[in-house]
Amino acid sequence: MRIAAALLLSLLGFDAFAQNKVIRLYDGPAPGSENWKQTEQENRTNLWQTPVVFNVVNPTLTVFQPEVGKANGTAVVICPGGAFFALSIDSEGNDVARWLTAKGVTCFVLKYRLVECKTTDPTIEVMTRGPLDDVVAPVVKLALADGNAAIGYLRKHAAEFGVSPERIGIIGFSAGGTVAMSAALNYTAETRPNFVAAIYAAYNWAIKGSGVPADAPPAFVLAASDDPLGLAPQSVTIYQDWIAAGKSAELHLYSKGGHGFGMKLQHQPSDQWIERFADWLEVRGLMKR
Repeated sequence: MRIAAALLLSLLGFDAFAQNKVIRLYDGPAPGSENWKQTEQENRTNLWQTPVVFNVVNPTLTVFQPEVGKANGTAVVICPGGAFFALSIDSEGNDVARWLTAKGVTCFVLKYRLVECKTTDPTIEVMTRGPLDDVVAPVVKLALADGNAAIGYLRKHAAEFGVSPERIGIIGFSAGGTVAMSAALNYTAETRPNFVAAIYAAYNWAIKGSGVPADAPPAFVLAASDDPLGLAPQSVTIYQDWIAAGKSAELHLYSKGGHGFGMKLQHQPSDQWIERFADWLEVRGLMKR
């Protein structure tokens, strides 16, 4: 019977004990959205041709840990994008985490709060909603709180995950880049990220507060010049803001890649973006144990 059970698990392709741990960031209802009634859902057939999660009410971190003995002590909070209507949970979340954990980085995919969707396809809602700035603005504040809470939680529980409290960073894509950059501009000692990465970030939506802090974390910034949403210049602005403040920054702009490429294989130079991110981490000593 034991052999049969083991064979069944093998055929299913996973081990029941190997499931990713999911951490709720708040003990009760998330502050600021206590009256939200929507239910978190997933859509796998949509205009973006990638799985998305929407109607997030209870922010969580999904844990991806390296194999035993391979962790290097660096942790990254990963913020998928999706215009604050959805989260591109695989291409800009789970797949990023799997790549980085293979390199020894402990990863935490953040599901942050989103605009309520009225249908089961948030991608169509984004395309038909019209201007999004006013719709998104109130939720950005909540998503920033979730980003801060994620970093604060990891710093408090660093030993539990085998990471250094001084090696906790945040990376975000598109709207997730808004979250990451907002967290890099607004923090306390407990919630300060040690590094930030903005991948085709929507910087115009970021909460900028009083500008780049005196102790702002080093920034890695990347986008494609042919981004149809016109976000490449915003990556340049992030870089210029950091350099003007005397802070460390690195900027990569690919001629082709479009928007939302994440971990998708497009046979473009942008396919290697994550290797450049790993190079940057290496230079900063964040890939060493």
